[in-house]
Amino acid sequence: MKAKSMLARGLVSSFALALVATAIAPPRPAVAQFWPGSGEYRRPYSYQRAPDGYGRDRPYRRESKREPAGQSRNAEGAPMLAIVALGEQQVTIYNAHGKMLQSPVSTGARGLETPAGIYSVVQKEEFHQSNVYEDGNMPFMERITWTGIALHGGVLPGYPASHGCIRMPEQFAQSLYGLTSVGMRVVVVRDDIAPAEISHPALFTPAAPGSMASTTAQLEMLKAQAAAKSAEAVAASKRAAAARQVAAKKAAEAASASRNLRAAESATARSEETLKAAVRAGEAANAGSISAPSVRQAELAKERAANRLAHAQAQLEADKEKVEFKDKDEAKVAQGQAELKTAEEKLTAKFDEARTQLELAKQKAAAQLAEVQARLAAAKTQAQARADEAALAETEGKSAEAARELAAEAFSEASQKLFPISVFISRKTQRLYVRQNYVPVYEAPVTIRDPDTPIGSYVFTALGPDTNGAMRWNVVSMYKGSGSEPPPAAEKHKSDHRSAQIARADVVGAKAALSRIVMPKDVVERFSDVVLPGASLIISDEGASIETGKDTDFVVLMSGEPQGGIKTRHVAQSRYRRDEDDD
Repeated sequence: MKAKSMLARGLVSSFALALVATAIAPPRPAVAQFWPGSGEYRRPYSYQRAPDGYGRDRPYRRESKREPAGQSRNAEGAPMLAIVALGEQQVTIYNAHGKMLQSPVSTGARGLETPAGIYSVVQKEEFHQSNVYEDGNMPFMERITWTGIALHGGVLPGYPASHGCIRMPEQFAQSLYGLTSVGMRVVVVRDDIAPAEISHPALFTPAAPGSMASTTAQLEMLKAQAAAKSAEAVAASKRAAAARQVAAKKAAEAASASRNLRAAESATARSEETLKAAVRAGEAANAGSISAPSVRQAELAKERAANRLAHAQAQLEADKEKVEFKDKDEAKVAQGQAELKTAEEKLTAKFDEARTQLELAKQKAAAQLAEVQARLAAAKTQAQARADEAALAETEGKSAEAARELAAEAFSEASQKLFPISVFISRKTQRLYVRQNYVPVYEAPVTIRDPDTPIGSYVFTALGPDTNGAMRWNVVSMYKGSGSEPPPAAEKHKSDHRSAQIARADVVGAKAALSRIVMPKDVVERFSDVVLPGASLIISDEGASIETGKDTDFVVLMSGEPQGGIKTRHVAQSRYRRDEDDD
C-alpha cells in the first residue's frame, strides 16, 4: 500500500513538471499556413529578429529621393508597378515587359484596412523600427504614405492582420527592395487585376514618334542637356563666388576709406577751430588784451611797482615837514619810479613777445589747416572712388548671383526633364494636375464630357517606345468590368478568388474615360515630348487625397472602400516626413 502511494505521488509530480514545462516552453511555430491563390497549406514564412534588435549592427541606409528615368538599379527591367490585391492577399510586380514577381501578403486587419487606392513609393529604409506599435520591426520598408503605410517584411498568418501596412515575406521583401526605386507606382485594388496594353489618341506621345529612335537616345539627349546646364551652373556659381569675394573686398576698402574720410573731416574741424582761436587771440592782442601767462605776470609786476611808487610818494608827502626823512623818502620815490619803468619795459617786451607767438601760432594753424584740408580732399576723392568701386562690385555681384540663379534654375529644369511626369485628372474637381519628381509643375481646369456621370478610376503607365518609336502604354483599372461604377463593398462576391484567373484591366472603360476628356492643347504640346518610361496618367472620379503633398506623387483613395488604415493615423496632423507613424 505504501509503495502504491509513493508511485502515485511520483506520477503526480511528473505530470505537474510536464505541465510546468509546457507552460513555460516557448510556443512552436505553426507547421503550415494557408497561402491565398494556391488553394493549399504550405510551410509558413518565418520572420526572425536579431538578438539585439533587427539591423542595429548593420549599416544604416535610407532613400527618399527619386532617381531619374533610366537610372534605377535595373533600368532595363526595373519594376514600374506593384498591384496589391486585397481579396487575394497578393502582390504582383510588373515591369515594362509584364509580370516579373509575385508573393502573398498580409494587409490591414478589420478596422485597420489598407485603403484601396493609387500610391507610389516615397521613401525606402532597409532597417526601420516603428515608434507607434510595440515590436514594430519593419525590415526593407518601402513607404507609400508619410503617415506610415508601407510595404515591408513581416509575419504572414494567412489573412489580413497588419495595422494598415502591406506585409511581405522577408526574403521577398529583401529581393524587391534591391530592385525598386523611390517613385515606383503602387496600386491597391479590391480584387486582383492585371495591367493591359492600351493605345488611344489622348495618351501622350511625341509629336514625331519616328524621330525618337529609342528611349535610351532620348534619355542620353536629356542627360547631355542636364550635364551642360550643370556645367553652366557650376561656372556661374564660381563666378558668383568670385564676384562676392571682390564685392566684399571692395566694400571693406570703401569702409576703410570712409573711416579715413571721417578722421580727415574731424582733423579739419579741429584745425579750423585752432585757427579761429589764434585769430581771436591776435585780434585781442591788437586790442591790447593778451591772456598769455608771461604777459599777465609782467602786468602784475607793473602793478606792484606802481603800488610801491604810490606808497613812497604818499610817505614823502606825509614826511615833507620832517627834514630828517626827506632824503630817505625821495630815494624811495626815485627807486619806485625806476622799478615802475623797468616793469613797464618788461610788460611791453612780454606783450610784443606774446603777440609774436600768437602770430606764429596763427600762421602755424593756417598751415596745418591747409594741410588737413588737402588730406581731406584726398580722402574724399579716395572714399568716392572706393565707394564707386564697391557699388560696381556689388552690382556685378548681384548680376553674377542672378546669373547663378538662372543657371541653377535652368539646370533644375533640365534635371526635372529626366524624371517621368505624373498627370492626374479628377472628375470631382474638374481639374488637371501635373507633377514631376514629386513637385507640382502645372494645374488647370479640364473639360470632362457628361461631368455628372461617373468615369471610373484608371492608372495609365508609359512603358517605352515600340518598334515604330511610338510610346507604349498600359492601364490598370481599379475595378473589374466595363462599368465605371464599382460594386458596393458589401456586395463583394464570396467565390474562391484563389482559383479564379486574374482579370485583365478594363480597357473598354479606360478608352471610354479617355474619350470623355478634352485635354487642353497647351498641355498636350507641353508634355508630349517629355514623356519617358514610367510617366503616368491617372483618371478618377475621386479627388487627390489629403496624403498628396510635399515629397509625394498623387495619392488617390477609393471613397467607397474601407480606409481604417488611414483614418487611425492622426490625419488631422501634418503627414509629411512623419517617420514615427508606422505599422
